[in-house]
Amino acid sequence: MATVTVYGPPISTAVSRVLACLLEKDVPFQLAAVDMAKGQHRSPDFLKLQLRGEALSYQDDKFALTESRAICRHIVDKFKNQGNKDLMGEGVLERALIEQWLETESHKFDPPSSELVFFLAVAPSLPEPELPPTSAIEESKKKLEKVLEVYDHRLADNQFLTGSKFTLADLFHLPNTEQLMRIDETRNLFERHGNVSRWWKDVSKRESWEKVIQIAKQPPPMA
Repeated sequence: MATVTVYGPPISTAVSRVLACLLEKDVPFQLAAVDMAKGQHRSPDFLKLQLRGEALSYQDDKFALTESRAICRHIVDKFKNQGNKDLMGEGVLERALIEQWLETESHKFDPPSSELVFFLAVAPSLPEPELPPTSAIEESKKKLEKVLEVYDHRLADNQFLTGSKFTLADLFHLPNTEQLMRIDETRNLFERHGNVSRWWKDVSKRESWEKVIQIAKQPPPMA
């Protein structure tokens, strides 16, 4: 029986991040898919949960959360005794190390990778395509390249970003990287770094993430 409800389109990077965390923690959930192309995220009922009309809302008991990383931390803490117990580590030192890499993902990896996802995957598919200047794309690629160089060095001696265990530090990278690996010019950024490429092959094959990909392939709900 579902204990929480996730509202939003499963193709959203924010929604897919939360779904992956729920699956890792073996938390039963209900997905209330939202078709943003049809404006369902602007409906009065959805705006009660997500005041800004953005992609994600997470309902737990009487409370609604709307930021994917905060939601994942909440899931890990609330359901700490089930599923994958390594996502935030054991003890204060492991947690601090994981938090360090979560900060890196949020402040260094996410900005350029999210820009590239929008520039190269989202914008071209809009009803009135927004074509970003080449200079903006190249600048984002340069910023991402610098981050991947750091990751490649880190992963030379570690299976995952924080050591030998898959944690939220790895999980948070899944949505954007999945999108960028489908685009030739950004896939090459990852594949030219051998350790990053190996890491991606490992984390992208996790059962939880493969389930998220299958969920995202399902047709959107009827209006």
